Formats: sequence, structure tokens, C-alpha cells
Amino acid sequence: AHAVVREHCRLGDHVILQNGVIIGADGFGFARHTAPGPGTPAWHKIVQTGPTILEDHVEVQANSTIDRASVGETRIHAGAKIDNLVQVGHGSSVGADSLLCAQVGLAGSTHVGKNVILAGQVGVAGHCTIGDGAIATAQSGIPSDVAPGTTVSGTPAFDNRKWLRASAV
Repeated sequence: AHAVVREHCRLGDHVILQNGVIIGADGFGFARHTAPGPGTPAWHKIVQTGPTILEDHVEVQANSTIDRASVGETRIHAGAKIDNLVQVGHGSSVGADSLLCAQVGLAGSTHVGKNVILAGQVGVAGHCTIGDGAIATAQSGIPSDVAPGTTVSGTPAFDNRKWLRASAV
């Protein structure tokens, strides 16, 4: 019920969309400019025309949104699973068999590798790359790239073992 797949977006075989999912919403793209008048700042909308593509065996849980891109595409690769209330920003990609748990947010142009786990409420800044097999524990804030196979925690996110020691202190 209430799932939406916008124009020019494509779904592979065996894709499951739960209630309230939106595939291909406009990405959050604005450019600042000065409006006519006494120098009042204003925002100009950047058109988002690129498709959102979900490959085979992708599942998207309730009330999640996967934005369309302004340039290129937004792609969710085969076998990826996206939990409730997840935001995938414009121009992002999520690798095959990755898990994005509840309330994860990917800012625009984020690239998540294969077999990645982003636990609940992880936030990733735009234009970051999360390497294959990486894990981010719950509520981590990722401001920069994460190397393949590493586990990170905290805000800003850093090595999980060091984070555990720091938290104990």
C-alpha cells in the first residue's frame, strides 16, 4: 500500500517494496543564489532526472526513500536489503548483498560496497565510499571513506576496537 515508483525508474525481478516506499523521489538538490530584491538569499532547485534502479532480489522495508540522481543514476545492486525509514540520497549506490538497517541515512553520491552492514541510525556524509565487507555499528557517523573489511563505531566513526576502549574509559 502507498508504495510509489516514479517515472523512468526500473525494478529487477523478485523486488519487494513494503508500505510507503518511494523509489525515484527528487534528490535534495539546491543551489544558493541571490533573489531579486534586497540581497535576500534564496535557493534554486536542481532538476533530478536520472533513474533509480533496483536490481534483482532487492527488498525495501516500510517508509524508506531512494532518491533519483541529478546526473547519472541511483542504483541498489542485487540482493541488497533496506530496512524501515532508510534514506538513500541521490546518485548513491548500494552494493550487492549489503544491509542498511533502520534509520540509516546516505547523503548524495555515497557509494556502499558489497556485503556491507550499516547498523541502525548510521549516517554517512555525501561523496563517501564504504568499502566491501565493512561494518558500521549502530549510531555511527561516517564523515569520510571506510576501508574494505573494517568495523567502525562512534561519531566521527573510527576503528571499533579503539572505540570500545575509549567508551570504557
